[in-house]
Amino acid sequence: MKILLVDDEIELSDPLSRILLQEGYQVDIADNGAVGMELALKSQYDLLVLDWMLPGKSGLEICREVRSHSIDTPVLFLTAKDTIDDRVDGLDAGADDYLVKPFELRELLARVRALLRRNSSETNISDRLKVADLELDVENQLAYRRGKAIDLSEKEVKLLTYFMQHRDQLLTHEEIYSYLWQAEEQPSSNVLAALVRLLRRKVEIKGEAQLIHTVYGKGYRLGNS
Repeated sequence: MKILLVDDEIELSDPLSRILLQEGYQVDIADNGAVGMELALKSQYDLLVLDWMLPGKSGLEICREVRSHSIDTPVLFLTAKDTIDDRVDGLDAGADDYLVKPFELRELLARVRALLRRNSSETNISDRLKVADLELDVENQLAYRRGKAIDLSEKEVKLLTYFMQHRDQLLTHEEIYSYLWQAEEQPSSNVLAALVRLLRRKVEIKGEAQLIHTVYGKGYRLGNS
């Protein structure tokens, strides 16, 4: 997942970019609106995080310009402006969410995850997903590792799809439970661990590096490193 952060306050952009990198995101940073707009229009991002007040071009101008080019990348505004009129202006410009400074970094991370999930769910899932030498045929509920077919249950397919759509990204236990058992009553806490264990047995190769990593106390991450 690739994020563009446009903010001229180094006291905010530095720690924010570091924590986003620690969470497994790729991050590009711009400290003025003109550069931010150029990057937003020329490069492909999964999320734009824009400060409202910027030298050169405002975040509001960047958002309007992006939307005028039919780019539907989610936009999260960071701003000290907190009046109703300001919020309306931001949303009318095409913003998806709005976070008023000062804010807690964990709240920003939650907003980032929510916007990326929403955008992912609104994008048509490719018939085949691929991470390293692992492929998933979503429609036919089959995984392939080095060309060898692996039968999966419906829940295993859904879990693996979620992992592969969020490659190299930490998915918390709560996020996975909400995704797998949306309208259903959520099962006991050990059910997810058992499901991951079964999935690992099927898709991982003995003696090879793990693809599904446990982030103890937090959740899981799929990736080849």
